[in-house]
Amino acid sequence: MVNTFATAVIADDEPVLRHHLNKALAEVWPELDIVAAAGNGIEALEAIKQHQPDVVFLDIRMPALDGMSVAKSLADLAQVPHIVFTTAYKDYAVNAFEQNAIDYLLKPLTEARLAQACEKVQRRLSEQAGRGSPDTGLAPQDLGRLIDQLNHLTVPAPVSYLNWVKASRGEDIYVISVADVLYFKAEDKYVSVFKRSDHKPGAVDEYVLRIALKSLLEQLDPEQFWQVHRSTVVNVAAIEKVHKDFTGRLFAMVGQQKLPVSRSAQARFKGVI
Repeated sequence: MVNTFATAVIADDEPVLRHHLNKALAEVWPELDIVAAAGNGIEALEAIKQHQPDVVFLDIRMPALDGMSVAKSLADLAQVPHIVFTTAYKDYAVNAFEQNAIDYLLKPLTEARLAQACEKVQRRLSEQAGRGSPDTGLAPQDLGRLIDQLNHLTVPAPVSYLNWVKASRGEDIYVISVADVLYFKAEDKYVSVFKRSDHKPGAVDEYVLRIALKSLLEQLDPEQFWQVHRSTVVNVAAIEKVHKDFTGRLFAMVGQQKLPVSRSAQARFKGVI
C-alpha cells in the first residue's frame, strides 16, 4: 500500500461499529487522520463541510439523513471527497461501486476488504497529486452521475423488524420496546428478556418470552442485535466494552453482566479490543 497522508470522516449510527472502523483504519492506513466521527447523516454532512476531508466512510443506512442523501448533498460542494459506502445489504449496487470511484464495504467489515478500499482511495489521491490537482475526490457532475446510476438499480425493499415484544413477569404481561432490551438469553423452552429496571436504578429486570431464540432472531434487526453466543443475543447499543481474559476468551460487558462471546462471533469485535 502507498503511504498517503489524508484526512477522513467516519459516519455510522452504531458506536461499536464506528470504533471498530476507526481502529481497523489505524491498522491498514496509519497515516490517515480521522478528523470526525458522526452518528447520523446530519452530523456527517456538517462534519464534512467543516473539515473538508479527503475521504468519507459513509454508512448507507442512518437516521435523520441516510448515506445516499448525504452523498447527493455533497454533489453541491466545490470539492467532493472520495466516498466509501458501508452497507449490510449485498444488493446495493455492488457492480457500480466496484467499477467507479465510489467504493463500498459490506458489513461485517473485514480488514482485507477495508485495506483494498483504502488502497483504491490512496491510488486516486496519488494520481491527483501527481497531476498537481488538489487531493480531493469526484467532480460534482461525476458524483451526480454515479448517484443517478445507483438510484436506477434495484434496492431491497425495507424490512420490517420487531419494535415491541410482549413478555411475562409473574402473572403480568408487559409490552417492551426492543430498543430498551439489553439482551436476550435462551433457556430450555423460552427466552429471557433483560432490561434496565424502571424502578431500581442500576438494577436489571428479567421477563419471559414463549418463543424459540431462532424464531426471535428472524424478527430482530441484525444491525441492532448480534448473536454473540449460541444462547445469547445482545443489543449492540448496550455493549459498554469488550473484555478479553487471560485465556483469550471475549466477553461483551453490559453493565455488570459479562456475556461470553463464542469463537464464531469474535470476528464481529475484531479491531475493537
